[in-house]
Formats: sequence, C-alpha cells, structure tokens
Amino acid sequence: MNDFKLLVFDWDGTLMDSEARIVACLRAAIADLDLEARDGSLLRDVIGLGLREAFARLYPEAENDALERMKERYRHHFLHIDETPSPLFPGISELLRQLERSGVFLGVATGKGRIGLNKALSQSNLDGLFHATRCADETASKPNPQMLFEVMDAVGVYPDQTLMIGDTEYDMLMAGNAGTAALAVSYGVHARERLLAHAPLACLDSVEELQQWLYSGRIESTESRYVS
Repeated sequence: MNDFKLLVFDWDGTLMDSEARIVACLRAAIADLDLEARDGSLLRDVIGLGLREAFARLYPEAENDALERMKERYRHHFLHIDETPSPLFPGISELLRQLERSGVFLGVATGKGRIGLNKALSQSNLDGLFHATRCADETASKPNPQMLFEVMDAVGVYPDQTLMIGDTEYDMLMAGNAGTAALAVSYGVHARERLLAHAPLACLDSVEELQQWLYSGRIESTESRYVS
C-alpha cells in the first residue's frame, strides 16, 4: 500500500460499537417532541452526520428552532440518560496502540459532538492517543471535507499522505472531497455495496482484516508529536 503518515478514523461504527445507543437516543428525542416516528433503517442511515444534519434529513420540513430542540433532546439522552452499552469493537484498542507505537499520526473525524467524543475517549482509556480530533459541532459536518482538512493541518500532513477510515458513505465522500485515500469497514452502519460504490482502496469485514491491511505494507512513521 502507499506510505501514509496520517490515519484518520471515524468514531461511531468504526472504532466504537455505538449504533444501538445512537438509535435509542434518536428515538427518545423524537418521542420527547411528539414527532412522527422514523423506522430503524432511517435512523441508522443518518449515523455519521452531525446532529443538525441528521435531524434535517429525518425531518426535511423542520425549521431551525425545531432542529435545535431535537439536538438538545438527543444530547440530553445521550449524555445523561441512556445507558445502552457502546464498547470499542474487539481488538480496536490494541490496534490503535500498535499504530501509535509505529509512529504514524492518528486522527479522528466524527459526527459526534466534542463533549460526547471526550467522554468516549475517557471511558475507553484512549485519552491522549490521537494527535488531532475534530467533531461536527466544531466545524462542517461530513461529507464536507473541512474537518478532514483541519485534522491534516493540525499535524502538517498533505492529502496524498492521509488515509480516511470509516464505515459510512459520508466518510468515503468526505475523503473524496478532501483528496485523500479512503478505506471502508463493513462491520459498522452502511452495507458493503453502498461503501464500494465510492471506490475505497478496500472494504474490510472485521477489525482483524483492518489490522492485516494496514500492516500489509509500510506505514511511514514520524517522530513529531501533536496534541488534539
């Protein structure tokens, strides 16, 4: 494979098995506001987008004030009420630490909010592992390339040295919009066929396959260290 200096990971569905919790919190927010229910396939489909963009896709007729209420109710449930387990996928922690020891830059580009990501990093014992992280409430939502540009800028790496790894077409589209390579994983939210439509370098079915692919070639290391 090419020499990548920076590996940027999506969070939900790529590193963390959080689909059930996100869907539960979306349902709870919708119920709080007495909105027309949406089925599970529609709720799963918006995972990976920023909250505003997700609710706007679910309720395209909603005005700004309504979207803000939906976001507030979701955050309330996600941060304070819902206790649906959302562990890292088996093998992810070990893989990330192995990659960190190799000297490659590690980043996160996620549809989560900053409070939610920081909480997940702390609970997963991954604080300080990533050199740059960006969330949808800090910059433009996927598939806009801005958060990926900001991660690259934070560590001084160019698009042709960067690999975006994710489980949704929003990750694949963001990578294409930013001019970076993309690697898909099919164990998350979007189906393999949907991911392959965006021509990633590969579409991998497990964390074990992801590890094998990343180490099937040379990942260029760097001795510099940056803080997210």
